[in-house]
Amino acid sequence: MSEAKPLSISCLVLSMLSWHWALLQLGQAFPSTSDYLQRGWQRLLEEGEGCTECQPEECPMPRGCLAGTVRDACDCCWECANLEGQICDLDNTNHFYGKCGEHLECRLDAGDLRHGEVPEPQCACLSHLALCGSDGKTYAQICRFLEAAHAHPDTNLTVAHEGPCESEPQITSPPYDTWNITGQDVVFGCEVFAYPMASIEWRKDGTEMLLPGDDPHISVQFRGGPQKYEVTGWLQIQGVRVTDEGTYRCFARNRVGEVVALASLTVFTPGEHHVLIPILSHSSFSPEPEESAAETPFTSVLFLTRKVVI
Repeated sequence: MSEAKPLSISCLVLSMLSWHWALLQLGQAFPSTSDYLQRGWQRLLEEGEGCTECQPEECPMPRGCLAGTVRDACDCCWECANLEGQICDLDNTNHFYGKCGEHLECRLDAGDLRHGEVPEPQCACLSHLALCGSDGKTYAQICRFLEAAHAHPDTNLTVAHEGPCESEPQITSPPYDTWNITGQDVVFGCEVFAYPMASIEWRKDGTEMLLPGDDPHISVQFRGGPQKYEVTGWLQIQGVRVTDEGTYRCFARNRVGEVVALASLTVFTPGEHHVLIPILSHSSFSPEPEESAAETPFTSVLFLTRKVVI
């Protein structure tokens, strides 16, 4: 029995070290998502030692902490705080996932759970107020702003004012090319973010008239959303005709500027059939320009639409 106990302890330590090594390998593959899990396993390895006398000069200096820093479980050294959306420790009785960063709190959200799933505590931002940064960019809330500030400390990023920055509109969801058969309905959508709020207009190439004009089978609708400071517009063509074929443009403008997005409509008659002609296009993907030597080639398929009269 005396030999079995040290053996079982050795197996436990070896198992924990193996898990720790596996997490390190995972962190190299996915550094943005698993670094806080590595810290969790490190806490478990050190838990048995307990808290010793604090010697701040021996503490490692945390780097790249996008959510700021927090004290460790022994309230001695600084360590990286958890970002918005990362799993966290709900209270001080556990020290595995870590604490949330500045302007964040650990919440247990049981919403959107499937049957049998267990809710996990996650870091959530305390504010949902948009901010304008000194770089002229709009940040959804203070937590996103702080992530950018910590990521680029040399820029001395500050808050210019509460609320979005004034800028020309941004089309977040443009209209898409489409086709249909005469007599069917067609809808184009255009989603725009802007501050000040933007107005949306629809036009068809070849005419200066704003749609819908006096055409009863064309209508336009607008509403705010789906997000704050956004507006969405729709162009609906009921009982599409051959003469409706062409290019349609969504214009979004405010007092700062104007942007446009376009989409084409192809119309077929019942005596026509469309043929999709595949075109193989060799391309490559690389997450960073400097990693061009490690590009992974892949083949994309494009389609051309051609009318064939039967």
